[in-house]
Amino acid sequence: MRLDELDRWLSDFLDLPATSGIDASVNGVQVGDRAADVTRVAFAVDASLEAFRRAVAWKAGLLVVHHGIFWGAPLRLVGSLFERVHFLMENNLALYAAHLPLDVHVEVGNNAGLAAQIGLTELAPFGLHKGVKIGLKGMLPEPVPLEEIVSRLSARQGETTHTLPFGQGLIRSVGLVAGNAFWAATQATDEGLDLFITGEPSHEIYHHCLEQRIHVIFAGHYHSESYGVQALAWRLSRETGVVTTYLDVPTGL
Repeated sequence: MRLDELDRWLSDFLDLPATSGIDASVNGVQVGDRAADVTRVAFAVDASLEAFRRAVAWKAGLLVVHHGIFWGAPLRLVGSLFERVHFLMENNLALYAAHLPLDVHVEVGNNAGLAAQIGLTELAPFGLHKGVKIGLKGMLPEPVPLEEIVSRLSARQGETTHTLPFGQGLIRSVGLVAGNAFWAATQATDEGLDLFITGEPSHEIYHHCLEQRIHVIFAGHYHSESYGVQALAWRLSRETGVVTTYLDVPTGL
């Protein structure tokens, strides 16, 4: 497929316009020749030089990431940004970014992946951000202890999680927003949820969660946002026949 065809397929499937008003990321093709033919597409969480090198070694023509290199405001092409763009162009590797569109997608989104991993049902939007609910909430079929949810999350790739075990008793209702979404903890307590899950730990919400008696799991920013690119890689390959792979470049954070 040509890059412009892949761009169209990805942008339509992910519905980029739906979050364009609230997303600082420049979603879509960030670097690349739209007329280029692409037969192999790599996927990664972050647009890092390490991911670029692995993509080139795998002979990818396109790398799709969750965290791209352009975020709205004009940036000077100097330092590490220059090195990344130079590497992409020198190796004919196109770059496509999908930030919030890959968080909120109901099929391949990061939040959908997290919800499926822990077995949530009765899913509904959660986590109001700039007028749009970008996360999910739901119910567990049976009440379980906090340790069981941690085990379900860690079982996927052995990621380290951190907890604030401040709730009472077993867990049935859960709200989650992947990435760095500590701000949604107050929404979780306002809605009377038993557990809140996000990626990055935050000192800011510690006392609020302690006083409001809610369990919190910090699943890791990288871990919580690695579901979407993997699911999208599988879906793109199934729908178009393009060969895909996932490049695991964990940060441990």
